[in-house]
Amino acid sequence: MATLHLHSVLPNPTSFKSTKATTSTRRRLLANSVRCAEATQVTGETQRVTVRNGNDSLDICRVLNGMWQTSGGWGRIDRDDAVEAMLRYADAGLSTFDMADHYGPAEDLYGIFINRVRQERPPEFLEKIRGLTKWVPPPVKMTSSYVRDSINVSRKRMDVSSLDMLQFHWWDYANTGYLDALKHLTDLKEEGKIKTVALTNFDTERLQIILENEIPVVSNQVQHSIVDMRPQQKMAELCQLTGVKLITYGTVMGGLLSEKFLDTNLNIPFAGPPLNTPSLQKYKRMVDAWGGWSLFQALLQTLKGIASKHGATIPNVAVKYILDQQAVAGSMIGVRLGLSEHIQDSNAVFSLALDEDDISSIQEVTKKGKNLLKVIGDCGDEYRRA
Repeated sequence: MATLHLHSVLPNPTSFKSTKATTSTRRRLLANSVRCAEATQVTGETQRVTVRNGNDSLDICRVLNGMWQTSGGWGRIDRDDAVEAMLRYADAGLSTFDMADHYGPAEDLYGIFINRVRQERPPEFLEKIRGLTKWVPPPVKMTSSYVRDSINVSRKRMDVSSLDMLQFHWWDYANTGYLDALKHLTDLKEEGKIKTVALTNFDTERLQIILENEIPVVSNQVQHSIVDMRPQQKMAELCQLTGVKLITYGTVMGGLLSEKFLDTNLNIPFAGPPLNTPSLQKYKRMVDAWGGWSLFQALLQTLKGIASKHGATIPNVAVKYILDQQAVAGSMIGVRLGLSEHIQDSNAVFSLALDEDDISSIQEVTKKGKNLLKVIGDCGDEYRRA
C-alpha cells in the first residue's frame, strides 16, 4: 500500500456507522480541552485566515500554493526558476506553500526559497510566509525516535527550526499506530519543533477518535470541489462542532474546471486538450464517477456564465464556491513553478462574491450528479481499499 501515490484515485464504496455525531459524542467533544472554538479569524480583508486549536494557531493565506507538481509528471522543474516563481507568488501575497515529504524536491525548494526571503526581504515579510508539509509514513511501528527522525528530515530540508504545520497521513485504519504517531507529533510540537499538527485525508470517524484522544489537530486536508462535495456531507458537521478546519485540494480538479476544457469532447481522439498530467488524469476519473463528461460540460457552461457576469474566470468561481463552504479555511491551487503562473487569477478569488442566483445555478447542475459519498466513501477513502 505504501507505494500508492497519495494523489491517485481508487474509488471504493465504504459505509460508516453514522452521518451524525451522537449526543454523547457531542457532549464529550464540547467538554474536551482540545475543542477548537473560534477557529477562524479572517485578516487582511479576506486573504488570510487563522486555524486554531486551544493554544495552537497559524494564520495562512486562504488560497494556498500546492506543490504536488514538483513530484514529477508535469515537466522538468528548474530549481532556480522554481524559487524565483515562489518569490513572485509570495510578493503578490500568495505566501502559503503546501508540500509533502514525497513531493520530489518540494521541501528542498522551500528551504532555498525561505533563505532567499531571509536575505532579500524585510523581517515583516518573512512573518507572513508559511510552509505546510505532510508526513506520509510507511506502516511501521510509530516509536518516538522514528517519528522524531522523520520530522527532522523535513526540518532540515525546509531549513526551519520549527515546521509551521505538519499534516499527517495514515494508510491503514486497522493499524491504530496513527494515534501513537500523533501523540509523538504532539510531543514534538510541545518541544517547539512543530507549530501546529494537522491531518490529511482522514475520514470523519477517525477525526472524531483523534479529537476524543485529546490530540490537538487544527485542520484536515481533503479533496473538495464543486464535483466532490463529500466533505460537506459528514465531516463539516464535526468540524463545525469542534472548530477543526478543512484545507482543500483538487478544488479546480487539476485544471479541468477551467475555460480550457469548456466545449470539448474527450471521447473523440485529439478533439480536446490532452490529459497529460497526473492530476488531469486523476480528476477525469472523478468526473466519470460523478456523472460523466456531458454533465461536466453543463457544469462548465454554468460556471462560465457566472464568471462572465462577475468579470472572473471559471477557476475563480470554482475556488470561491468551495471557500464559501462550511468549515473551509483555505483551498489549494497547484503551481507549476517556473513553467506557468496564475498569480493574478489566484488573487482575483478574494474580490469575488457569489450571490444566491449563482449558487442556485451551480446546485441545479450538481444535483444531477451521483453522490460520491456513496460511490467512493468518506474523505480519503479513495486511498484505502478494503
